Amino acid sequence: VQLQASGGGLVQAGGSLRLSCAASGRTFSRFKIGWFRQASGKVREFVVAISESGNSAVYADALQGRFTISRDNAKSTVYLQMNNLKPEDTTVYYCAANDYSAYVSRTEGRYDYWSQGTLVTVSS
Repeated sequence: VQLQASGGGLVQAGGSLRLSCAASGRTFSRFKIGWFRQASGKVREFVVAISESGNSAVYADALQGRFTISRDNAKSTVYLQMNNLKPEDTTVYYCAANDYSAYVSRTEGRYDYWSQGTLVTVSS
């Protein structure tokens, strides 16, 4: 499966952005999808992941309440709605796909397919 992340940009603190992860090449509804982010010089950080059906999601504790994940399998797309953005949310965001785990994972190594990054910049 090929993934393309989009929707990044520049926003003021307190603003919102919606990222999209569009998939092609294989049956999208087979995949759990996760969002991760990575700042320059830092390890990649788990953000949120969603089940194949969209009925369950796992969030990074610090981000739940501001970020919401959803998916539209008919459009082969997962969305990450980010509200009340903070300058510390500034980084590159990636989506990733997993089709073999029995559960929605926070672990980067369980995701085999990755998008290119999309940069989110939050100004103070």
